Amino acid sequence: MMTHGSEMYREAAGAALPGAIAHDRPLVLIVDDDAAVRTSIEELMLSVGIDAAGFGSTRELLDANLPDRPGCLVLDVRMPGSSGLDLQQHLAATGNPRPIVFLTGHGDIPMSVQAMKAGAIDFLTKPVRDQSLLDAVTAGIERDLAQRADAAMVKQQADRHATLTPRERQVLAQVALGRLNKQIAYDLGISEVTVKLHRSSVMRKMAAATVGELIRAWDMLPPELREGQT
Repeated sequence: MMTHGSEMYREAAGAALPGAIAHDRPLVLIVDDDAAVRTSIEELMLSVGIDAAGFGSTRELLDANLPDRPGCLVLDVRMPGSSGLDLQQHLAATGNPRPIVFLTGHGDIPMSVQAMKAGAIDFLTKPVRDQSLLDAVTAGIERDLAQRADAAMVKQQADRHATLTPRERQVLAQVALGRLNKQIAYDLGISEVTVKLHRSSVMRKMAAATVGELIRAWDMLPPELREGQT
């Protein structure tokens, strides 16, 4: 079905993870009821320096105690029990947007359209070329790393926002709306000097050097933290 990956991929995998340690090394999860396929993909991933783990069904995967590591899923579409598409829907519904590469011998156009519309990285048919699968997996890992970086930034801004006083949060919201200090002072019933003091404190706590950075930090906050402040 597959041939082993080339040296080029091995070098690329190593370059992408300088100084990587166990918890942040990519992990590819393979779900396929064909043991030979699982083994082949696992060996391919390991040959380019990517950790992999195989499961015979979606239930096995869901029951496993998996580490929180970046990576992606390689899913067969049709399997006994829940299908790969079912798992995709389940992960989306539970807020786990892990990137998915579908690999199947039974795919059709409606299936591929459904999978891609739901955010799949690719929809590949067996037999598949090593390079095609590696390209799709690499794209999946890169997307997961980007999503994790975005989530970490949002959490950082939310943690900073939590250090603000109620008044400082009101001032932040007004600044984000482009309001001038004197307008904020009038709206909040405080002096302009007090607004300036609150604004300075907000910028310090939110680690913003400019108003532009402060507005970007505001835009990055979860909607529930912004609601009720504007």
